[in-house]
Amino acid sequence: MRILLSNDDGYKAPGIHALARIMSKFGAVTVVAPKYHQSAVSLAVSLGVKQLAYKDLPEEGPGQWSYLDATPASCIKFGLQYKYEARNPDLVVAGINHGSNCSTGANYSATLGCVEEAAINGIKAVGVSVCSHNFEADLSAVEVLFPAILRHLLDHWPDRKGIYYNVNFPPVPLEKIKGVRFTRQGAGHWIREFETWDESRLEQLGLTNQFLWQQHRVELEEGEQAFFMKGDFVSDDEDPASADHLLVDQGWITVVPFCADLTDYRELKRLQSL
Repeated sequence: MRILLSNDDGYKAPGIHALARIMSKFGAVTVVAPKYHQSAVSLAVSLGVKQLAYKDLPEEGPGQWSYLDATPASCIKFGLQYKYEARNPDLVVAGINHGSNCSTGANYSATLGCVEEAAINGIKAVGVSVCSHNFEADLSAVEVLFPAILRHLLDHWPDRKGIYYNVNFPPVPLEKIKGVRFTRQGAGHWIREFETWDESRLEQLGLTNQFLWQQHRVELEEGEQAFFMKGDFVSDDEDPASADHLLVDQGWITVVPFCADLTDYRELKRLQSL
């Protein structure tokens, strides 16, 4: 099996190194990851007349590694063009993402942007996350349990273009995981998403020492004010038996199927009946 890996946390993130170890047991691994962390850019691509730095990373492994200073979805596009010119890979896997991609977070996720890009190109694709931003997050449960989940998905993959899967692990030790649930995306939104830029506040939130969040400063013009974005998540879902984020909170691994076709067929049918 030929497997292309990427992520949105950058090639230095522990998650993608753990994923490469996992996937090397399934086949030949090729990694094209972003140079820097790029969370929440969804399916964005690096359009425009600008240089995109690329570098081979022969010291990394297992597999063949490289980075591209571009969005995660662009990394997949680049990999398909330059690493698999004759024939697409058999599988694209993105992750292991540091942080939850449950509920509405999936709509923003660049981890899922990677696998949606693969699905658009007719390639089987899975995104996997552990719901912790900690640099030293325990990934052992993913390493133990994800292979069986992936084999099950591959053995029962539907004959339909555009399908991809979103797998989220709770941030708990292996022995506390309750099991796997095939379920749906939960509902939620964010409030209080912007705060005035304040170094002490960034430190209080633990953002100054997290590898995921590189601080980006700009030279402010006269009259400009600096803000940063974080947000507090509010669940809009009251069904703890089926909402992915609520199940993860209970200790379940969740698997949610997605489709690159964004058509709301129920609404289409209603409009056509008017």
